[in-house]
Formats: sequence, structure tokens, C-alpha cells
Amino acid sequence: MTFSDQLLNRATAGLVAVIIGFASSIALIYQVVITLGGTPDLVASWILMLGLVMGTTSIGLSYYYKVPVLIAWSTTGAALLISSAQGYNLSEAVGAFMFAALLVFLSGITGWFEKIMNRMPSELACAMLAGVLVTFGIDVFNFMNDMPLVIGLMVLVYFVGKRFFARFAMLSVLIVGVLLAWQFGYIDTSALQWKMSHFTYIAPSFNLQACISIGLPLYIVTMTSQNLPGIAVLKAHNYKAPISSSLNVTGLVNVLCAPFGAYSINLAAITAAICMSDEADKNPDKRYWASIAGGVFYILMALCAATLVGLVASLPQALILALAGIALFGTIANSLQQALTGSQYTEAAIVTFLVTASDLTLFSVGSAFWGIIAGVCTVMITRKG
Repeated sequence: MTFSDQLLNRATAGLVAVIIGFASSIALIYQVVITLGGTPDLVASWILMLGLVMGTTSIGLSYYYKVPVLIAWSTTGAALLISSAQGYNLSEAVGAFMFAALLVFLSGITGWFEKIMNRMPSELACAMLAGVLVTFGIDVFNFMNDMPLVIGLMVLVYFVGKRFFARFAMLSVLIVGVLLAWQFGYIDTSALQWKMSHFTYIAPSFNLQACISIGLPLYIVTMTSQNLPGIAVLKAHNYKAPISSSLNVTGLVNVLCAPFGAYSINLAAITAAICMSDEADKNPDKRYWASIAGGVFYILMALCAATLVGLVASLPQALILALAGIALFGTIANSLQQALTGSQYTEAAIVTFLVTASDLTLFSVGSAFWGIIAGVCTVMITRKG
């Protein structure tokens, strides 16, 4: 493989990860801002700050540790805020964001989260990763009900590409999917126009009730539904995860940037897995360049935030989620294989996988956390000797 081919593969993996990350949940960010009484211009300001923060932290952490660390906004956190932030104003919400970020920072400084994660068997981490990702793989075929020809051809191009031009398989899927969606009229760009985004500062107001009602649940959801799977992704790909350092950086940066719209950032899981795949680079030691490429694309998209909000809105959701699922086929297969390789943790891994893949939510905490808890309990109960 030539150096130019390597660059293209890494850049493609980073681009696909960023497109999926932005497009799959930008609507949630929009709704959070509107719920708090903001405007579409403020949405663009938040996306601008989030993109710059995620880009710079992804580049910095990946380059420093030579590990593919991709930072993302908290998707589950945004979904939570749509309901929990009702009745509070922007200033009170920003104060709560800073409180949640401070708790993340303290989790890194104390090292307690890293100690817990280092004791988790890798088979359970792989099983949880597979459980988190499997719905994306299934949705590829569910969305064929909406766009059978487009998504069907995307899947065909992927497997043909894996057979004959593996280096460019995902790039080909991306191009074919967008071109077909355009051809069949699924993409409407008639309302698009170029606009510059501007930073908007919101002075925080520290309201105890807001910190408890918004900040504490946001911290719990970010740690259990975002950082936990993000670390599992790294462990499942045999990388030494810089857990405490990542929490220190994301927590501190989040505290400083929350007044500009960085409501919550964390380790990416689903999109990070794309940067750790064989398609990103055959050499695992060089895949951190895919995350660095993702960081660069984050920054570029942030600078075009106002226009991007409209562009992403023009893409069909089925196309974006199908692209994510196809990009994760290999990762899902590898995770399941590693989770079930050793007989010692087979049952615990299956339980972890099934609980994580379910829709279980208890105390506003998602299934990824309960999957790990169920797996650990299974290990403790079934352990011999």
C-alpha cells in the first residue's frame, strides 16, 4: 500500500466518522437549544464551539498518546436535556453544564473510574461494544424499507469493494450513497445558503436545583452511556486507553467552553470504532492518524456550522444511519468473535451483549451500563473456585 493510499484511507475513516457523528444527532442539539429558549443562530454557535473543541481535543489526545482517541458530543446527554432542561433558562443550564463537566474532571483526577475499568475483563468490553453497535448493523436492513435501492446498492458496493478494492470500500459507499440519494430526490438543498457562524457567550448562573436536575443526570449519562462504551471500544481493539487523562482533558475543556455552547463532550464510541477498523489502516499502530483526520474534519465542519445545520437537515436520516451501520460491519463481527473466544467468560459475555443491545433503561441510565453490571454479576456468580 502506498503512502497516498494510507492517507486516503485514514482521511476517509475520519470523514465518515465525523459525518455520522454530526448528522446522526445534530437535530438533538437543535432541539436542546430551542427548548432552552435559543434561536437557530445560537444552534450554529453551539455547533461551532463543539466542533472546534472536539477537533482540537481529538487531535491533541490522539497525537500525544499515539492511540485513536476521538472526542464527541454527548448524544444521550442531548436527548436527556430535551426533557430535563425544560423550565430552566440558558444561563441556569450553562451553570449545570459546568457542574457536570467538573464532576467528569474530578473522576479523572481521582482515578477511580480508571481503576474500575482496568479490572473489567476484555471479553465483557468486547461484548458491550458489540451490543452497542449491533442495532446499527440491523438498521441497515431495516432502512431498506424506506430506501431499498439506495441502501441495497450501498451494501453491494461495500462487499464488492471489500473483495476488489478494499482500500476504497467505505469511500465508494459514501459517494454512491450520496449520489443515488441525490438522483432519486431524497436530498433537498434548495434552502441552503452560506452563512458565517459567530461565538455567543452565555453567562452561567449556578442554580442548585438546575445542577441537581440537569447537571447530575448529565454527568451520569455521559459517564455510563458515552465514556464507558468509548473506553470499551479502545480496550476491545487492544489499545491502552488513557482513561484518566482523557477525562481530565474533556472535563476541564468542557468547564471552560460550556458558556459558549459545549454542553458535554466525551470519548466517542460508535464513530471511534470506525477510526479503529482495518479500513482505516491495516497497521493498528497507525490508526491514530484516522482520529487526527477526524479532528481536522471536525474543525472544518465547525467553521461551516451555520451552513452545515442546513446541509445535514437535507440528508435523509436513513442514509446517514445506514452508512454508520455498513461502516461498522467489521467491528461488530470482530467484537463478537473476541467476546466469545474464551470459554471462561462466554456466558457473561452473552449476557452483557444481550442486555446492552436491549432497550433497558433504569433510573435514566442506559443499557450499556447495565450490560456491564449484568456481565460482572454473571462472572461473580458462575466463577468456580
